[in-house]
Amino acid sequence: MTAVPLSLVVASANPVKRRAAEAGCRLAFPEAALAVEGVEVPSGVADQPLTEEETLRGARQRARAAQAVRPGADLWIGIEGGVEERPEGLAAFAWVVALGHPSEGTEGVARSATFFLPPAMAALVRSGVELGEASDRVFGRENSKHADGAVGLLTGGAVDRFALYEQPVVLALIPLRGAPGP
Repeated sequence: MTAVPLSLVVASANPVKRRAAEAGCRLAFPEAALAVEGVEVPSGVADQPLTEEETLRGARQRARAAQAVRPGADLWIGIEGGVEERPEGLAAFAWVVALGHPSEGTEGVARSATFFLPPAMAALVRSGVELGEASDRVFGRENSKHADGAVGLLTGGAVDRFALYEQPVVLALIPLRGAPGP
């Protein structure tokens, strides 16, 4: 049996987002011969989204921008990390938007797990510092958002940014897998 070719465009040049999108697609479409490309496109939202709504909008706008840049693909995925003030503290999470072919108008969305930032990181983010930069400052790192990310640093590597993103990618792809048949 020949593998079904599937072209995926990830709406980011960030290697963690690209790997998570690719891994999630391989789990969702194990029979596919996957070709993956990352493209740098704007989210249309702040560098550090501060609400659920803004974060979801950023993921959706990234996916649509990637679709506009590479219209010949089969799937487009946008991933956007954000924070939101909650009674428990400053929550961090990501939204994933997966788009199917425009003629079908299929869109899937899913959200990652939530984790709460410790006071030092939360204070930096509240002051206008992007979460990746806040993580780097607190942990004395450089460019952690292209590696383990805040979640990886905070959990000692038990859950890294890749793991945080992979599962919602799979879940966002549910509507694009097609309706279950008899």
